Amino acid sequence: MELHKASTLFLVILSLTICSCTNVMSSKYPNSPNKGAYWPSWAINFPPSSIDTTLFTHAYYAFLSPNNITFKFEIDDTTALLLKNFTTILHEKDPPVKTMFSIGGALDGPKIFSRMALSHDSRKCFTLSSIEVARKFDFDGIDLDWEFPQSPEDMVNLRRLLHEWRAVVKKEAKATGRPQLLLSAATYYNPVVTLDNVYRKYPVASINKNLDWINAMCYDYRGGWDKTATGAQAALYDPNSNISTSYGLQAWINAKIQKEKLVMGLPLYGRTWQLKDPSLYGIGAPAVDVGPGVDGQMPYVDVEKFNSQNNALVVFDSTTVSTYSVAGTSWIGYDDVRSIALKVSYAQNLKIGGYFFWAVNGDQEWKISRQASETWVV
Repeated sequence: MELHKASTLFLVILSLTICSCTNVMSSKYPNSPNKGAYWPSWAINFPPSSIDTTLFTHAYYAFLSPNNITFKFEIDDTTALLLKNFTTILHEKDPPVKTMFSIGGALDGPKIFSRMALSHDSRKCFTLSSIEVARKFDFDGIDLDWEFPQSPEDMVNLRRLLHEWRAVVKKEAKATGRPQLLLSAATYYNPVVTLDNVYRKYPVASINKNLDWINAMCYDYRGGWDKTATGAQAALYDPNSNISTSYGLQAWINAKIQKEKLVMGLPLYGRTWQLKDPSLYGIGAPAVDVGPGVDGQMPYVDVEKFNSQNNALVVFDSTTVSTYSVAGTSWIGYDDVRSIALKVSYAQNLKIGGYFFWAVNGDQEWKISRQASETWVV
């Protein structure tokens, strides 16, 4: 109950902050945010030319994968064309954005990276090949999306990988006279990973020394893997657990990450359920299966269409700072303009490095991305 009161009070303060004078905000928060967006290379109906670069500072090509034996990148002609188009188009936009290619993703799983990071030789093959790809296709940097290191040994090897990667990046830049490539990593929302009941912690000191920033994945807290109850998949607060964005970001800060290197993840999609009883529809309501969309997931642009076509009830939940829609037995939990504004304001008040979206093609009318960009006042 006390947590609920505190979160409600904080929402009021945030709402006032969002509406406050720009000059006041500018003097209080001088830092320029990292505004990132991942572009899925399979989004054939949403080419890089569609990205509104006035709303972002960095764009990520998702994804490339190394060979699972040599750990080198083998780029076929089709992918080569996609990569070159991505960097050329986004560098020529007005304004241009920094371009990154992201390695891995959820579909790759963790095992290939566990094996790659095991030895100095395999790490060297991987890092040299990644730099070769970045330079060949004119990327500004490289992003590692290892979901997720599985053991304490993996975390030790991640520390070694980051140290060696940065050393090679520095050496290459010195030899060529070009700017150092940027290095980032997509991480768990929390510096401590407890999936599968195996405790392991990210090497924060190595992150501070060797990465330009991390993209903390502050979403997928709830989903169709638990079909029994609805949930706020990217809750800012959770009164019943530590699985929340506020807890995760504060945990990173408590672990001594440099605040400017901590970037908050935001979802441009919702998670869906099929309600057991349509008269019981709050967060945590009984459910029997995933709902509409693909495997219980729906891009925000489709959530808006669903709401309109089904005359859905739309509810903002102040306890979790999230939104959900209900139409019959269909239930969708997601972030909308209001919850995004409050989350971005919360992140700016923490004085962290910025935010990023997965994935940019979910917001084709730019409602959410524009709200986020306008909320973070510099």
